[in-house]
Amino acid sequence: MTQEARRPPRLPLRLRRRPEPWDRQRPTWRDAKPARIAEAVKAALARPSGNWFVLGAARDIGADRAVGRTVAGIEVVAWRDAAGRLLAGPGACPHLGAPLAQGPVRCGILRCRWHGLPLDGAPFAGWEPFPAHDDGLLAWVRLDEAGGERPLPQPVLPARPTAVGAVATVHTATGCCEPEDVVANRLDPWHGAWFHPYSFVDLTVLDAPAEHGGKPSDGLTVEVSFKVAGRAVVPVTALFTAPGPRTVVMRILAGEGQGSVVETHATPLGPDDRGRPRTAVVEAIVATSGRPGFALARAAAPALRPLMRAAARRLWRDDLAYAERRWELRSSGRHPG
Repeated sequence: MTQEARRPPRLPLRLRRRPEPWDRQRPTWRDAKPARIAEAVKAALARPSGNWFVLGAARDIGADRAVGRTVAGIEVVAWRDAAGRLLAGPGACPHLGAPLAQGPVRCGILRCRWHGLPLDGAPFAGWEPFPAHDDGLLAWVRLDEAGGERPLPQPVLPARPTAVGAVATVHTATGCCEPEDVVANRLDPWHGAWFHPYSFVDLTVLDAPAEHGGKPSDGLTVEVSFKVAGRAVVPVTALFTAPGPRTVVMRILAGEGQGSVVETHATPLGPDDRGRPRTAVVEAIVATSGRPGFALARAAAPALRPLMRAAARRLWRDDLAYAERRWELRSSGRHPG
């Protein structure tokens, strides 16, 4: 193959010749078989997580303050030591139960606001730390009591583009559902062009093609075009996989942004005031491109990240409605799947 043949087209845009109205596109309900989606969800839920849960974006946990989260009904506090290492543990002070997340951090020491009890991340006064992990983009905590699995020393992480060659950001949203409802949404790509017509067109779901080294059981391969404006679209081929019970990864196999990934992590929080389960969707978007001009995009990353999060926010406004509806039907015994 010549050098010219290997080069991507100068412009990734394509013009759709005969755009179809939303209501005239090919229906996908026959392809989106409930049994197939349920089987994929069941397989995902059976994969090990090692009891690791995503807390949120690593950048949100700074050096001068602690961050509090409730994960699977467990109050968690996280902060960083003097060297920047992520620390985590129970969110209640062992003295009188004060909320540790409200305490200041100075030189890696978290001090309780009620009586000044100091914590440096080591066991102290009955307080025992939780294992924590910073993968450079996301912060994780291991909760063995909540997970109930065989613990793993680190979370199961999907491969990502190298940080120096990518633009990355994290979007977080919360809905009234369980993690499996979020996973089910992501393992139903057939809904894309119908439910998100502002973003996707010309969507076809395939089995994992042999040319990409995959098997049908490895995930779902999707040919889809991202809408830009009018008839202008960017066609790509993407692979959806579920490496763990609370994670679904979309990786672009071909087309513009080849190698880019979107990781969707579902973290159970705890019940709301009506007893409904709450789940945080933490989505890590890592965009890359082999085009020489992508260096300009990396230089403009501070301006691009809010746009990337805005796009994710719009999609998850709809997708959380899907997940919440699915939980509502499941909890009342009415879900047809």
